[in-house]
Amino acid sequence: MTVNPENPEPRNPPILVSYDGLDEKASAFVSQSLEAEVAARFGPRDEAPFSILAYGDADLVVGGLNGATHWRWRHIRHFWVAASWRGRGVGRSLLQRAEADARARGCVGLYLDTFDPGAAQFYARCGFAPFGRIDDFPPGHARTFLYKKCFAP
Repeated sequence: MTVNPENPEPRNPPILVSYDGLDEKASAFVSQSLEAEVAARFGPRDEAPFSILAYGDADLVVGGLNGATHWRWRHIRHFWVAASWRGRGVGRSLLQRAEADARARGCVGLYLDTFDPGAAQFYARCGFAPFGRIDDFPPGHARTFLYKKCFAP
């Protein structure tokens, strides 16, 4: 991607839309440009992925969570417990382990989101507080965002 130095800010730049994801160079360019701008203003993300798994009988995975740590916050992107293991403390243990690991790494807190009102109640019982909600996402439901601080500010 290049910018015309003779006309760096055209009045009406062409806008192109891609739905097939084939323009990986353009997508990478936008991501890298934003990353550089954000890092210059707020510091580097220092992003590190993580996964925590729970094992049941016969070394089968019965639950887990994953995500990334950035700017000293742990984002839990995916969190799952097998239906037959729900209500048995697996989810709570996974969250406790994620929080303990976040504390050990000096994280300020953890955050996650859910579409499931029951899951939002579970997270609240585990000490998470809601901080945002998008109604009709997905249609007919709501997406709730929650966080939990690891250390007092």
